[in-house]
Amino acid sequence: MLGLAKPSQLALADGLDEDRYDELVARRADRVPLQHLVGTAVFRWVELQVGPGVFVPRPETESVVQWVLDRRLETPLIVDLCTGSGAIALSLADEIPGATVHAVEKDSLALTWAARNVEGTRVSLHEGSAATALPDLDGTVDVVISNPPYLPDGERGLMAPEALKDPSTALFGGADGLDVIREVEQTAKRLLKPGGWVVVEHADTQGSSAPAVFTEWDEVQDHQDLTGRDRFVTARKREQR
Repeated sequence: MLGLAKPSQLALADGLDEDRYDELVARRADRVPLQHLVGTAVFRWVELQVGPGVFVPRPETESVVQWVLDRRLETPLIVDLCTGSGAIALSLADEIPGATVHAVEKDSLALTWAARNVEGTRVSLHEGSAATALPDLDGTVDVVISNPPYLPDGERGLMAPEALKDPSTALFGGADGLDVIREVEQTAKRLLKPGGWVVVEHADTQGSSAPAVFTEWDEVQDHQDLTGRDRFVTARKREQR
């Protein structure tokens, strides 16, 4: 019977020295995200550089992107607020060839990661907050999309150690978790053309409270992700009357 190779032997066979392998195992045991260890994360069809200081994109956010794709817009102008690594913006630019995509991020560390990821792509990256983003585009945008910080501050002590490796600025959105969602709602109202769409991810406990933010919109609807959890809200800017 053939013997199984030890992990250290496999590491050496793949060109990774044993000390480095042991270091990676120790860091993983300390709940460092696997994506930080390998330096990349896959989101839909794009591979992103990630590490300390930027939120690691999650599979459930792919359903937020898919909703926009299902609108079958051919040449939309899209703004991604709180872009983080750039995952949403890059996916939309990749899967809608005619799209013009702007991504906005205010955190300096996340902005550095986003800049690496959008380099050489059709995504235009801007430093700025969700509250004041891109006034030059007011009234011209087809889709505003965002995965903002949305966890209530009180959940800090309830989260798994690995989840807390993500930056707190990307996780927590005030006492009820809706502070930044409220900013996105106001900015979307300003940026969108009449009939344009806003798409915002939220926590699975906010299936009622997040849609309630959009009181002056048409076609407000909440949507579930592939696991059946409440995940994002969509709304349409009212046509001018």
